[in-house]
Amino acid sequence: MQANEGKALEASVEGTSYARIPLKTRVVMPNDDLDSVITEYAKDAVQPGDLLFVTEKIVAITQGRSYRLDEITPRPLASFLSRYVVRTSYGIGLGMPETMEMALRECGTLRILFAAGVSVITKAFGRRGDFYRIAGDKARAIDGPTKNTIPPYNEAVVLGPKNPREVARRVQAIVGSDVDVAVVDINDIGGNILGSTLDKAGERRLVQILGDNPLGQGGQSTPMGIVRAV
Repeated sequence: MQANEGKALEASVEGTSYARIPLKTRVVMPNDDLDSVITEYAKDAVQPGDLLFVTEKIVAITQGRSYRLDEITPRPLASFLSRYVVRTSYGIGLGMPETMEMALRECGTLRILFAAGVSVITKAFGRRGDFYRIAGDKARAIDGPTKNTIPPYNEAVVLGPKNPREVARRVQAIVGSDVDVAVVDINDIGGNILGSTLDKAGERRLVQILGDNPLGQGGQSTPMGIVRAV
């Protein structure tokens, strides 16, 4: 078991220590089948009682939900709104016209405009995060390219996955019913469980276990990992 560079292998939550074991894969492409990738890299690596966590990006890519930048023509509204998104060190989010355009398509123009309007008002009172709370998980899960993104996704926008809870159940059928599965959206400032075979308490605990983003934010090529109590 080896952690990614700069990351700790273990984390302690509620008095229990957990190993977070990254699983290195080849670069997954849109024509790859997720079931085959899971079978190749994860099925023989998990043990009974483990939890397999899979990043939302690998799920979305295999669902055909990645788009080259040159395939996206942002409307003027997308260019305007993207100027007001704060870019962070972990990713560009909706801070570029192409990702904002995809948010408008995924979530609907009225919802994004409403989220933006509320955000402007509440930020004036020192409150943050209302944009994504209103826009929802579909907007939050959109990934844009960064300087550390593995090619060819350094020139692409990846949307959130479809039906992540169903995906988690299907993956569990591959790796075994004695292994829980979660589709996760984790970055260096937080995370969300998009779908899993866990209950709500288990999902909250998993967010804590993965709080420091053990898979990393750059070119590690580890789009899934194993949580194992130690």
